[in-house]
Amino acid sequence: MSEIQEEYWGMPEKTYCMLIHLSQLTSVVAPGLGLVIPIVMWAMNKDKSKEIDQHGKVTLNWIISLAIYSIICVILWIFLIGALAFLVLAILNFVFAIMAAIKANKGELWVYPMSITFLKYK
Repeated sequence: MSEIQEEYWGMPEKTYCMLIHLSQLTSVVAPGLGLVIPIVMWAMNKDKSKEIDQHGKVTLNWIISLAIYSIICVILWIFLIGALAFLVLAILNFVFAIMAAIKANKGELWVYPMSITFLKYK
């Protein structure tokens, strides 16, 4: 007998969690969208699922950390090292989002390296 899976926005929980991580990459299309979409996805269903709450908090911790690191890169831009650091940060953001999404699709919680914990996720 198969158990009934609850759906969020018409998606299974694992898929929804995966998209929370991938949604931050929408900033490539429109600046700021990668901040708004994960927050909305998390806020709409955080009380309905512990998994969604954890994935949302891990993602938001990374987004806030990324903003702080970006500000530091802008300041270091004066010394030209900021440009290189900003490029590395952009690549890490892309790679980390993909890795977190793959883990989420497997039902695992992956904490972003270099992420500062602002929101407790466990």
